[in-house]
Amino acid sequence: MADLIRAGAVTFDFNGTLSHDEPILYQIFADLFAEAGRPLSAQEYFDQLAGLSDPEIVWTWLGRGHPDAEHVIEERIARYRAMVADGSTVPDSVRAAVRYAASVGPVAIVTGAARSEVEPVLAAAGLAGSITAIVSADDVADGKPHPESYLRALELLDGDLRADEVVAFEDTEAGVTSAKACGACWLPHRLTECASSASTCSATS
Repeated sequence: MADLIRAGAVTFDFNGTLSHDEPILYQIFADLFAEAGRPLSAQEYFDQLAGLSDPEIVWTWLGRGHPDAEHVIEERIARYRAMVADGSTVPDSVRAAVRYAASVGPVAIVTGAARSEVEPVLAAAGLAGSITAIVSADDVADGKPHPESYLRALELLDGDLRADEVVAFEDTEAGVTSAKACGACWLPHRLTECASSASTCSATS
């Protein structure tokens, strides 16, 4: 049975949760990996890689020692920014949910993406002023599913905030594992439902 919890803060994953862009990400990675000599199918991407940080996706698929690894990481960010920096991947319903959450408490973005690709999208979607903190791939040594990103978010949001007072929206197994390992309450991607539920949400345990 679901438990009713009161959120002291809310966090949103970025790719696939706040920004509806996973098909775009897959196509960029597929093109780059094909160019590097290791093609990637959609099923392989969503089954094995979705939810990992950008570097972890590249290292997992190509190997840390691959001569093109760093180029692929940099080019992935550049191609993504060129395609989505206008904010069009953030639906109106999601914008409303983020603004509502910010009206009742602090909000953070906890993501495996680079800060340089997150900030332009938030600004274009009119959400930059609603976000208290961003934890990106640039800010941690170990990305999701490791809990470091969420532990860092707790520090930035409020030093006295307990992990179980944070509601985390995630859409991948790696993200859920990270949030749960930190002790946060997590919710599958149901932003519009929680936007209409005042300051409480039904948390999945």
